[in-house]
Amino acid sequence: MVKQRSGAGRGDAFTRGSNVSEAEQPSFFDFFGGSNSDAGVEAPTERPDVIFERSAKATRYRLTLKKDGTAVAIIPLRGSEREAKAFVEEHRDWLERARERQKHKPRGATLWNLGAHVLWRGEMSEIRKASDGERPQVCIASDVFRVLKLEGDLRPTLEAHFLRLSKAELAARTWELAAITGMAVSAVSVRNQRTRWGSCSADGGISLNWRLIQTPDFVRDYIIYHELMHLKEMNHSDRFWARVEEVCPDWREAEKWLKRNGSLLGL
Repeated sequence: MVKQRSGAGRGDAFTRGSNVSEAEQPSFFDFFGGSNSDAGVEAPTERPDVIFERSAKATRYRLTLKKDGTAVAIIPLRGSEREAKAFVEEHRDWLERARERQKHKPRGATLWNLGAHVLWRGEMSEIRKASDGERPQVCIASDVFRVLKLEGDLRPTLEAHFLRLSKAELAARTWELAAITGMAVSAVSVRNQRTRWGSCSADGGISLNWRLIQTPDFVRDYIIYHELMHLKEMNHSDRFWARVEEVCPDWREAEKWLKRNGSLLGL
C-alpha cells in the first residue's frame, strides 16, 4: 500500500499493487442501489458510500476522494469487487479523515457580484466598482476589468478576462524559466483544465491551467518548474524531486499552499 505523492494536479488517493493485465475491457460496475416498484414514482436513491469502477489501465487498487465528496475505488482489470471492498475497509479510517479535511477546505464565492471576494494573484480581493466612465468597469486589487453590466454574476466575464491575461503572462513566464533552466520547450499552451495544474509532453510541450494566474507568484513558478523538470524525468521518482529541489527550493511550501487553497479555484 502506497499513498501517492502529490504532483501537479494529483489528489488524495491510496493505491495497492496487484498482478493484473493491461488488456482492454469495458467497465463492469456502473450501478448501485435498489429501485421502487410503485408505478409512476421513482424513489430518490442515496449516494453510495463508495463507487466501484473497473479500469483496463489500472495496475493496482486505488481509492480516491473526489471534490464533491464521492469516494471512488478503482479495480484493476483482473481484480475483484470482493478485494476492492476489502481494500476500502482497510483504508476506511483514511477515507473518513480525508472527508473531514474536505469539509474544512475553504470555498470560493459561488456568485461573483460586487462586494464578493475572489482569489486574485494570491490574495482574496474584493470586486469593487471602478470609477465612473463611459462603460461599466470593476476593480480587483489594482487591476481594472470592463464588464457588460455591474448587476448580477460577473464571473463569466471576469474569468474570460483572467483567461486572456493568463495566456500572455503564463506563457511568457514559462519561456523565461525555460531559458533560465536551459530546458528546450517546443510550445506553451494555457487551458481550462479541471483536474490538474499543468502537464507536459515528451516533445517539449508545456500545458498550464489558466487559474495559476490567481495563485501567488511562487506557486505559479513551482508548477512551471515542475513541468520543466518533467522534460528531464517523465516520472515522480526521487530523482525527479531532486531536480525540482535544485531549481525551486520552496516547492514544498507551494505544494502546501495548493493543498490548502486549491479548493478556492475548484481543484
